[in-house]
Amino acid sequence: MTGQPERLDHFMVRANATYYAGRDPFADFITAPEISQMFGELLGAWVAVVWGQLGRPDPFVLAEAGPGRGTLMADALRLLRRVAPACHAAARVHLIETSPRLRACQNAALKDATPNPAGWHAGLASLPEGPPVVLLANEFVDALPIRQFVRRGQGWAERFVQAGRFVEQAAALPSGHPALARPVPEGSVLETCQPALDFVHALAGRLQRARGAALLIDYGYDAPAWGDSLQALREGRPADPLCNPGTADLTAHVDFASMAQAAGGVDVWGSVKQGDFLAALGLGARCEQLARAAPGQARDIRAAARRLVAPGQMGRLFRVLGLSAGVAGLLPGFAGMREGNPPQSA
Repeated sequence: MTGQPERLDHFMVRANATYYAGRDPFADFITAPEISQMFGELLGAWVAVVWGQLGRPDPFVLAEAGPGRGTLMADALRLLRRVAPACHAAARVHLIETSPRLRACQNAALKDATPNPAGWHAGLASLPEGPPVVLLANEFVDALPIRQFVRRGQGWAERFVQAGRFVEQAAALPSGHPALARPVPEGSVLETCQPALDFVHALAGRLQRARGAALLIDYGYDAPAWGDSLQALREGRPADPLCNPGTADLTAHVDFASMAQAAGGVDVWGSVKQGDFLAALGLGARCEQLARAAPGQARDIRAAARRLVAPGQMGRLFRVLGLSAGVAGLLPGFAGMREGNPPQSA
């Protein structure tokens, strides 16, 4: 691109839309559900417990935002059909996905898994109203477009993209973003992601209206932070995120603290490290169960489990945020609610 400077979030929207429409993203990166069936199975078990805490509603909406190839949902539904058949029968599966290519993959993966035909949606707003909702979102928020602001003296400059590099333009910070109060040093970058806050705010509203729970799983940070986290992966290797837009997946670290603040009116749990969350759901026991059932694959099964929870791999960088309304008791996998978020009546 050699024309006028393009604001970074607009650049990300255009680049990622081209990328997901024309490429297989799993040729460039791998997500937790693709590493091991245990990930989706444990989230399926989580769904079953939460469904019971909601009073076993029939029907209920089982939704996933950014479902990839459909692997996570297929593994979760297989677990539900085996150990919680009433929950499986009550589930109405709805997927939030805009890519026609990925919708076709998801349809194939879920062909024999869903108790009823699945539905696809471009966004949260078109999910069916009325029934309680349980929503899963794994590596969904990181691809939402960010803006970057640089502290310059007493003011700010915003980053734009032109000819494969950043250029700065004087700017005023958008009002109301929770990150704006952070004491960012001179020359440092502050990232904001309004679409993430809008999604969480809308999700919290949906949970308030109909009851339910949600899990948001992604890589990011919970303490107030700053810095440039924009990154790109091409064929499994880091790439320049500003060059050749549409040929690499552009993502940024997720600001869990800001998302938690955006979730007004519901119970907020965490965020916690993915390793701690999966361990609390019983990853160790499930790993050994699978290893005993397939001793020839035991080494690979245990290696996959370590990759999901080890601090030096996905266990620490990836975090889990829970939202709930009308759920009786503690949300599974979390030690307690986030401080400052009073419990809601069931």
